[in-house]
Amino acid sequence: MGEDVGARTFSREDRARYRGKVRRCLDVFAEMLRESHFDVDRPMTGLEIELNLVDDESMPAMRNADVLAAVADPNFQTELGQFNVEINVAPRQLAGTGTAEFEQQVRASLNAAERQARTVGAHLVMIGILPTLRPDQLTAAALSANPRYELLNEQIFAARGEDLRIAINGVERLTIAADTITPEAACTSTQFHLQVSPAQFADYWNAAQAIAGVQVALGANSPLFFGRELWRETRVPLFEQATDTRPEEIKAQGVRPRVWFGERWVTTVFDLFEENVRYFPALLPVCDPEDPAETLAAGGVPTLAELRLHNGTIYRWNRPVYDVLKGRPHLRVENRVLPAGPTVVDTIANGAFYFGLVRALAESDRPLWSQMSFSAAEENFTACARYGIDAQVFWPGLGYLPVGELVLRRLLPLAEHGLDRWGVAPDERDRLLGIIEQRCLTGRNGASWQVETLHRLESADRLDRPTALREVVRHYVELMHSNRPVHEWPLP
Repeated sequence: MGEDVGARTFSREDRARYRGKVRRCLDVFAEMLRESHFDVDRPMTGLEIELNLVDDESMPAMRNADVLAAVADPNFQTELGQFNVEINVAPRQLAGTGTAEFEQQVRASLNAAERQARTVGAHLVMIGILPTLRPDQLTAAALSANPRYELLNEQIFAARGEDLRIAINGVERLTIAADTITPEAACTSTQFHLQVSPAQFADYWNAAQAIAGVQVALGANSPLFFGRELWRETRVPLFEQATDTRPEEIKAQGVRPRVWFGERWVTTVFDLFEENVRYFPALLPVCDPEDPAETLAAGGVPTLAELRLHNGTIYRWNRPVYDVLKGRPHLRVENRVLPAGPTVVDTIANGAFYFGLVRALAESDRPLWSQMSFSAAEENFTACARYGIDAQVFWPGLGYLPVGELVLRRLLPLAEHGLDRWGVAPDERDRLLGIIEQRCLTGRNGASWQVETLHRLESADRLDRPTALREVVRHYVELMHSNRPVHEWPLP
């Protein structure tokens, strides 16, 4: 959804033209895959982090336009809500000290942005869901000024034909109605990008799906929403419901949701794009003047604009990405399962665990997905979103076991091997995987710290819930700036 969209109304002819064009793009994509027109020589990794903005009272600050103007850095961009911004970190290779360079770059960029944001009365917070958000703040007025967000909102509700109903049953319960998609803006994430060849894409995507639950359990950081303690990663059910284009009757017919885990292991990247075209109607049927077949026949590289825009409105937790950089096309797995935060070093440790583990699994002699049903991977994902680092998961050969035990016994050695394959410096590998190890040993991640802090403030300090939530955010921001990994964070 990073594309600017100019059209404001769509006719039946627009939709018919778009359907034909996106299928033409799919045919051209298939031809490109057959002829190996892809950059595979120096695979790169990338990182995006979505951020919340708060004021001096730890409440949401609807100031992203002012903050972006003050920051004046093209790597920072608008996001759905006026209390959100996003940083896109320049891609790099992991070999040597690549992970440390990621950390240095992100810290320097965020510190500089924080200094500028303060000049307009705002502060940056890396957190999955801002605990101090209130229902009256997530209205149409909270949408960012970019026209594409208003248009996306209109099209989702046109497809639904009725208001959203969001119901989440966790430690506490929440049921609300919404007449805009702004509840989606509450969900701020970290996205890891991994460039892979067409031949390897299915193995890497399948591996990413298989470990998605474990990632969420270790990195959960969204336990509080609208003053309620819900799932440890409430961002997952909230995002699924806040962008749902299906009314109840359509759900009952088994129509697939646009926020989608998927339903099967794949054999090629084409499977995923073909599913997108086959199952999902266009939300934004905007046609590009380029004829992709003519461009390819002339020796050029087609942008496949319609296929890419369509892909951007289908929110897979592991999304396939086709892109063109410096005249060369490439493919990426975009890993979207993790929340933002708590700190930069925690984020980079999460990335090291992910990049190492997916490589080890993708290159294993006996693929994990040949031993594990797809539904088991999805059940792990749901259980880990609900219970976080305390979740039980299924793993082939081990059965059901605590997720921390699985990571310590089986997955950390695999991640270490994968990082060696990437050429990551041993001391850097050990530093980052040591953070994951300590998270498992202490049982503390962002979600557990937030909940324990809230309970302590309510019981020991006898604060009411709204006051306690502001204090949670205040303490969180202080510790976030320390860059101490979350397993070392003290309780107030």
